[in-house]
Amino acid sequence: MRIWKYGDNINTDQLFPGKYTYTCATPEEIKPHLLEDLDPSFADNVKTGDVIFAGKNFGCGSSREQPVLGFKSVGVQAIVAESFARIFYRAAINQGLVLIECPEAVKTYSEGDEVQLNIEKGSIMVGEQNFSFPALPKEVLAIRDAGGLLPYTRLKLKKKE
Repeated sequence: MRIWKYGDNINTDQLFPGKYTYTCATPEEIKPHLLEDLDPSFADNVKTGDVIFAGKNFGCGSSREQPVLGFKSVGVQAIVAESFARIFYRAAINQGLVLIECPEAVKTYSEGDEVQLNIEKGSIMVGEQNFSFPALPKEVLAIRDAGGLLPYTRLKLKKKE
């Protein structure tokens, strides 16, 4: 698993340029443009299971689904940040992308460190240090496991039938 580390106030235009908002809708169309202005190597080199570390206010800016859809489609396991913009946070939950707020882990991480996540138990191991974060609510984990809010809702409705 590779760690991609970015700074504070990474906005949705940096995650997915606005000029593609109305021309790219599918994961295949979105992927080549993920982080293209911030980190041109990302789209070609990201692998399933990779984790993004970031500073404060990750995902600020305009409301846009493409970054979340893109990260999920390329297999980003989670984004660990000091904090998230509210609208990005909600979009991630809706798509089943795990977001973790753990400022201590972000500040501690150095290039080359090994990172292990235990999302269910609320722990991040950075190098030799272990950091705790509040365990995600069971509903959020269920949405992730279902593949997003729509599949989760469909499953719940089926169970009621």
